Amino acid sequence: MILDILDNADRYKNLYKGFDLAFDFLTQSDLANMAPGRYEINGKQVYASISLDNGVRKEDTVLEVHRKYIDIQVVLEGCDNMGWSPKAACSQPKGKYDPASDIGFYNDTPNTWLAVRPGFFAIFFPEDAHMPLISDGKLRKVVVKVAV
Repeated sequence: MILDILDNADRYKNLYKGFDLAFDFLTQSDLANMAPGRYEINGKQVYASISLDNGVRKEDTVLEVHRKYIDIQVVLEGCDNMGWSPKAACSQPKGKYDPASDIGFYNDTPNTWLAVRPGFFAIFFPEDAHMPLISDGKLRKVVVKVAV
């Protein structure tokens, strides 16, 4: 898991294949004025989803994990109080992993919380369980998916 500000995006472009395209999209696009929806960057290898959602309470959601994609999550409006735990520490699965949607869930409690505000990003690798969308207001954010 990585938490940083978009001003430091260049430091991460060579960290993983596809990160250069992902961070170019995140830093060169007019994200604030883009409509919610999916945006192709490089086919199924790198794509973005912009959303506008009501936040949820910690008690009303669970940790999620992905196997096929890395998430780069950027908050555009609001504050997303994301939970995080190492996947290896999660022992309470909630159902089975769904390969079609690339998502699995855990009922475990996050080890730590990250207040992700506009201008910040969080990267979640397949080793990271995360609990996004924790807020008492609306959240506008972009999630870039980078294939592993």
